[in-house]
Amino acid sequence: MEPTEKAGWTPLPHSDEDLERARSVPETPQTRSSTYRLAWNDEEFMTQRELRPVRLQLELLKPEMILAERGIRSTVILFGGARIPEPGGDAWAAKNEEQKKNLEANSRYYEEARSFARLCSQHSASSYYREFVVVTGGGPGVMEAGNRGANDVGAPSIGLNIVLPHEQAPNLYVTPELCFNFHYFAIRKMHFVMRAKAVAVFPGGFGTMDEFFETLTLIQTGRMERVPIVLFGKEFWHRAIDLDYLAEQGTISPGDQDIIDFVDSADEAWAIISRFYNL
Repeated sequence: MEPTEKAGWTPLPHSDEDLERARSVPETPQTRSSTYRLAWNDEEFMTQRELRPVRLQLELLKPEMILAERGIRSTVILFGGARIPEPGGDAWAAKNEEQKKNLEANSRYYEEARSFARLCSQHSASSYYREFVVVTGGGPGVMEAGNRGANDVGAPSIGLNIVLPHEQAPNLYVTPELCFNFHYFAIRKMHFVMRAKAVAVFPGGFGTMDEFFETLTLIQTGRMERVPIVLFGKEFWHRAIDLDYLAEQGTISPGDQDIIDFVDSADEAWAIISRFYNL
């Protein structure tokens, strides 16, 4: 009766056992053929266009299972520009002197993101890092600052990377066991918002705007529960977007702009979240 006491026991062979058996067969023209490979262990097969639905499911399942196993129930998202440098760091994305000056000035948001992530992570410790866990896109700039802030206080943090032709490789502060990589933007976006209890948005470009407006749309349409959405950098955002103008034009409803709070510091942002949840 001993085998039946093992977790996950089944009278059928597990896939890992059959994989070993499939690899141990004699090498012949038949076993070398790609058609002989187990379907799920055949990269050429798994990457075919027709297998897209399966790949979408796998990208949803893999992080979900790992985060559930870790006991992570809620997160705080940090969105923001990959190009914003650490104070004193290289403004590598600048194409001219004006951009260089502006990126260097915006480096203060790197420090605010790092401070904000520390505050979230210090609270997360009280739940044994199950609630309010920091999650970023896993890359450089503001994303690095978020993971770094968690790392400063010994807390785990999540990085949801994506394969891009530029700008995207995991920063060194993401918890390695919580560092994921995606092919599909849509599934990555789902993992951002599925556990979000708060969203902090720092100055950024198209990617930041995309994530920010998608989250707003989910809340506005009732597809996502209301959570605090905090925009860091009042001057930046009041110039970058004008939600009051959209309300005046009738393209959003009066009051839709009140979904958002504008702040300039990590302490302001955490105070808004604390009040919202009566922490």
